[in-house]
Amino acid sequence: MKRSILPILLFCLLTFCLPMAGLLLPAMAQDGAASSVSRVEAPASSAADSAPGSESQPQPTAQAASADKAMIFVQNAPTGEVLEVPVLEYMIGAVASEMPVTWPDEALKAQGIAAHSYALYQRDHADTEALGGAWFSVDPARRQGYMTREVLQSYWGDAFEENYQRLQSLLEPLVDTVLLYDGQPAAACYHAISNGRTEASQRVWNEALPYLQGVESPLDKSAEGYVETVEYTTQQMYDMLATQFAGLDLSGKASGWFGEATLTEAGYVDTIQVGGAFVKGTQLRTALGLRSSCFEVEPVEGGFQVTTKGYGHGVGLSQCGAQAMAAQGQSCAEILSWYFPGTTLGSAAG
Repeated sequence: MKRSILPILLFCLLTFCLPMAGLLLPAMAQDGAASSVSRVEAPASSAADSAPGSESQPQPTAQAASADKAMIFVQNAPTGEVLEVPVLEYMIGAVASEMPVTWPDEALKAQGIAAHSYALYQRDHADTEALGGAWFSVDPARRQGYMTREVLQSYWGDAFEENYQRLQSLLEPLVDTVLLYDGQPAAACYHAISNGRTEASQRVWNEALPYLQGVESPLDKSAEGYVETVEYTTQQMYDMLATQFAGLDLSGKASGWFGEATLTEAGYVDTIQVGGAFVKGTQLRTALGLRSSCFEVEPVEGGFQVTTKGYGHGVGLSQCGAQAMAAQGQSCAEILSWYFPGTTLGSAAG
């Protein structure tokens, strides 16, 4: 009797468990994707200042499969933790942190390629030892530079799956595509809005790169937030200047603190007289927390009014410019070629 009952019990058990396994596997796959960022603790002293489908799914090509194994190492600036991120996941998180997901496809694709290229450039040039093995730093919680899957889930809420799949479908074919100059990954940096022309790299940083010498970007002038005016009281301005710059003479009338400014070829402030000294426009931008180093300072009753044009350092890809070009029908390749003249699109694997 026992021998006749056992097969029946075994059959019933399998009949019950197999459907449950079919329910568990997708959930496990989803959990695995959510955990695809492995974490390596960085030393506490690390620096943190870098700049689905048809019924039959196509199989990835050998090239795509190879690129998908590549990792990008970023440092979570607030924690010092080094994140090891698959390329596609990094591209999605970087694009989501830099552009609204509703922007045109070609603008999003251009941003994804630029972010990947910049990451590889940093790999080859950054002081990775100081960053605990990372290539550059990001702040996922503040949506700066890159957002993890967990942050994206919180940021997008109910729209997470739709938004993530949109970016994934756009960027997955591009995981092995980067911007190259002389066969090497280009420093494809980017900013929100130029002042109408992008800035040369040496005006902001130390190195003059041939493909970062500035191009016209007139469509930026119609972007939302192109011009912004902020006001500071006299005391606020004094405190910021005295704290950030040594040796300034701020003893006279406040209206005389600022003198003439010299401009770069692109129209950003190169130097400006402040308290009898010459101050770099990029330094004053940082000290005052300005949106751009294309600015004008005007004394007003009780303080100062500062008007800026553009948003960001102004070098490389203008994101609003890319949005406008994509809306006019330009491809991501045309956008990147415009903002990074002399570069080509090629394989990340070399």
